[in-house]
Amino acid sequence: MVLAELKPKQVRKVETRYRRIVTDIPVPESLPILEKLRANEPRSMSGQPPVIWDRAEGICVFDRWGNQWLDWSSGVLVTNAGHAHPRIRKAIIQQVEHGLLHNYCFPSEIRARLVEAIAQRAPEPLKKVFLLTTGAETCECAIKLARTWGRKIGGNRKITIVSFHNAFHGRTLGAQMIGGIPALKEWIVNLDKDMVQVPFPDGFRCPDTSFGLFERSLAELGVEPDQVAGVISETYQGGNASFAPPEYMQHLRRWCDKHGALLILDEVQAAFGRTGAYWGFEHYGIVPDIMCLGKGITSGLPLSAVVGRPDVMDLYPPGSMTSTHTGNPICVAAALANLEVIDEEGLVENSRKMGEILQPGLRAIQERFPQYIGAVHGKGLVASLHIVKPGGIEAYPELAKQIVWRSVEKGLMFFAPVGYMGASVKIAPPLVIQQDAIEEGLQVLEEAIGEVIEELPA
Repeated sequence: MVLAELKPKQVRKVETRYRRIVTDIPVPESLPILEKLRANEPRSMSGQPPVIWDRAEGICVFDRWGNQWLDWSSGVLVTNAGHAHPRIRKAIIQQVEHGLLHNYCFPSEIRARLVEAIAQRAPEPLKKVFLLTTGAETCECAIKLARTWGRKIGGNRKITIVSFHNAFHGRTLGAQMIGGIPALKEWIVNLDKDMVQVPFPDGFRCPDTSFGLFERSLAELGVEPDQVAGVISETYQGGNASFAPPEYMQHLRRWCDKHGALLILDEVQAAFGRTGAYWGFEHYGIVPDIMCLGKGITSGLPLSAVVGRPDVMDLYPPGSMTSTHTGNPICVAAALANLEVIDEEGLVENSRKMGEILQPGLRAIQERFPQYIGAVHGKGLVASLHIVKPGGIEAYPELAKQIVWRSVEKGLMFFAPVGYMGASVKIAPPLVIQQDAIEEGLQVLEEAIGEVIEELPA
């Protein structure tokens, strides 16, 4: 429902610094937009709360009819520097006016500046940067590199890619085959038998967080360590905001070193300060061999990157690992400005500090509704409420959806529930958010949860 379609009892007139909800939206103006989208797009595009975004600035989203939302989605964890940051907008405009909008793989000065900037920020030995467009594309590239590496050092036997249950790495073929969500693979007729998944040690749905579980799981799958070309994991599991224990990841790093496997960390959501550290893997005290970047790299435009060891990134000869829109100059200009904003405005530190308010606040909400919030996972400015049915840990996606929709009705923007069984309420405000907006959002979220629980059938 758009606000124009809400039942009168659901509409709450709100007027605060960050939220403004009115009750007199002209229905005829809003519905045709949705109808046009539904008529011309696949129905898969209709899963979000159907608020019609018109513009966004900082931590707020606006429609055309005077409504304003406090954004706790970051447009699916993209706008780390906030929506439409003035410096990023200026950089985009300057590049457009400069006159270079596309350059394929031909050399350009602006692309040289960005790959250098990323390499300078990346830890040793991750010093080669390959620019792409989407997060899924980076994961596909990482699979390609890992298998190429495995065959180089171990022949055709060393091709297995290990990933984790409940993992999400994108919606392309390879990314979904290494993903750990069975429902997303039902369309794939011939799954790659050498792409295997093991339990992710989140401490909630997988209580066993010992590294022994990884080794036992591989053995049960009939995989010998010398068959493994690479292990890929999201730094935190995206939908669930679940981190592995540092000791587990340190064990995994040593295991990969021992058996000649590449450790790949999908940082598409985690990088550029989201978790309160510049790189999410800093929480583990390790460095991967390859990392996949995206989302927050520009705070708005489509760009991604694979960053890795030179001996891995240089496996392919000139012209054989490229992309049509690699380093698009407009996106690169946005990325360069975004990196400067993150550094100069202290957004990594702000994420850490605001996370020290957000995370305890969410746990306090869990303490009020323990029957329905099974766990709160996250770090910095990313978190998920794992919504469950009373009496256990069975996912409760219907309630999660109601919580999101009610929050949106009250002026707090979320995207649709994600994670395990679509039952996690994901929280990810822009990294420019301040304490008052976090406290207001926590209050609204708590009210929304209380209201929908009160309305549940007895």
